[in-house]
Amino acid sequence: MNRAFKPARRRAIVATAVATATFLAGTMLPAAPAFAQTPHKPRVALVMKSLANEFFLTMENGAKDYQAHNSSKFDLVTNGIKNETDTAAQIQIVEQMIVSKVDAIVLAPADSKALVPVVKKAVDAGIIVVNIDNRLDPDVLKSKDLNVPFVGPDNAKGAEKVGDYLAQKLKAGDEVGIIEGVSTTTNAQQRTAGFKAAMQKVGAKIDSVQSGEWEIDKGNAVASAMLNEYPNIKALLAGNDNMAIGAVSAVRAAGKQGKVYVVGYDDIDAIKPMLKDGRVLATADQYAAKQAVFGIDTALKAISEHKKQSDLAGVVETPVDLVTK
Repeated sequence: MNRAFKPARRRAIVATAVATATFLAGTMLPAAPAFAQTPHKPRVALVMKSLANEFFLTMENGAKDYQAHNSSKFDLVTNGIKNETDTAAQIQIVEQMIVSKVDAIVLAPADSKALVPVVKKAVDAGIIVVNIDNRLDPDVLKSKDLNVPFVGPDNAKGAEKVGDYLAQKLKAGDEVGIIEGVSTTTNAQQRTAGFKAAMQKVGAKIDSVQSGEWEIDKGNAVASAMLNEYPNIKALLAGNDNMAIGAVSAVRAAGKQGKVYVVGYDDIDAIKPMLKDGRVLATADQYAAKQAVFGIDTALKAISEHKKQSDLAGVVETPVDLVTK
């Protein structure tokens, strides 16, 4: 045989062996992550709400830990805003991620409607977008002909679990107040709906629903005003633990410790001592760290399978559990 052909033949044999091994790996090892075979390492942006909220710090840390254990599979960029209502800043962050040409954006939107136009811009740029934590408004998405998968818990179901636990301490006619998150967000609305459903079952009277905008200070101000206006309130149901912490301070300042129950939502570390000593009766754990990971995995799977945004599944429900003393 002519020696000149041997290197070419050898390359062909090696290429065939590699192709065979790759095929066998794909068919015989289904447990391997689907995105392990992607030709380049995707860059995923996690865009959160306020990093002053311990919940989102936990989410960020969980995502970073996951990336550290899977550094060969994807790169991660994390961003958040200074406060829960700084919607314009979050839109700007998404704009920056579009310019920097990330492969995917995993978004916990500060506003369920206001973020939709910039999400469309990202999708139009070929970026996979996955929605976590707070669901983008389905009607607004539909008006833009957008399909954005939501990866997160059933907030109404979680809040109802918390409300049902509180209801064991109440009787028909007892007065309660609900401290809602940012009222334009779907998760705030759903948690309020869950609380209301639980209170209606026991026959409690809901005196007031007011927004504490997810923050400690504003939650404290709202709780103080409710306690002042409705002196017979027996419980304050807060849409997140930050506002519950504010409510606890308001109850203490009003001299009503042990007389007014407080419940929250999120199970952040700062609430645990209050659960232990009874200042907070119950909260809900929606697994902040895991929620980001579920979103990242959804995005990576879409990238590895070369799926279009329109092909992605609508809802991936994640767990939410009651937490008590």
